[in-house]
Amino acid sequence: MRSHQQVVTEQFGSTAVAYLTSSVHAQGADLQALAQIAAAIPGARVLDLGCGGGHASFAVAPVVEKVIAYDLSEEMLKVVASAAAERGLANLAVRQGSADRLDFPDASFDLVCTRFSAHHWRQLPQALGEVFRVLKPGGRFIVIDTAAPADVLADTYVQAIELLRDTSHVRNVSLNSWRKLLTTAGFAIAHDKTWKLRLEFDSWVARMRTPQDNITAIRALWQAAPGEVKEYFALDAAGSFSIDVAMLEARKA
Repeated sequence: MRSHQQVVTEQFGSTAVAYLTSSVHAQGADLQALAQIAAAIPGARVLDLGCGGGHASFAVAPVVEKVIAYDLSEEMLKVVASAAAERGLANLAVRQGSADRLDFPDASFDLVCTRFSAHHWRQLPQALGEVFRVLKPGGRFIVIDTAAPADVLADTYVQAIELLRDTSHVRNVSLNSWRKLLTTAGFAIAHDKTWKLRLEFDSWVARMRTPQDNITAIRALWQAAPGEVKEYFALDAAGSFSIDVAMLEARKA
């Protein structure tokens, strides 16, 4: 039987290039905001946790001393390393590992960030404890991720379609739950916000190579959804929809 880590590795190993070229992941005002935060830290050492296609690493690398792109997928890291070399980002290194077990000494980083990754983490509280450990006193942790709606019915639907689309999905976390998790881990929350991200259905499922049976199931769920759910996600006839995204800036005292 495959473990969750094996599922994650297999899912993203086969789709690494798609995530590098995905406009959803490669663009966004949040990347600019992340770069501004990093640029304000002199000589910053940064850990990009669950780096995926490396876009957060690429955003901060020009303005920091060192960034480590960290991911469970070896194939994803190969893609990131190659793209970094092409872009002349000599201060970007890659490291393989799990978010809940960081092979770094205490107080190693000025900034840890994670973007569109945490919903794959099975041991989220443990991972947050590891982030707290490897941050220097006064260090910052930036979380950017798709988020669960506060409405329980809308939440049920989004978790279901996410799992059908990608079997490595664990759970989208609501903004309020993120606040509680970070506070419990010892962080002080400096700032948070949410916005909507539009997902075009065909490219959304193609990026993850979702099996046709699962695509059919997702469409059936959307079709059967009550009006309140369709309105919440701004669902259109093609199956495209808008999902919540949360960004939180937390600090280690």
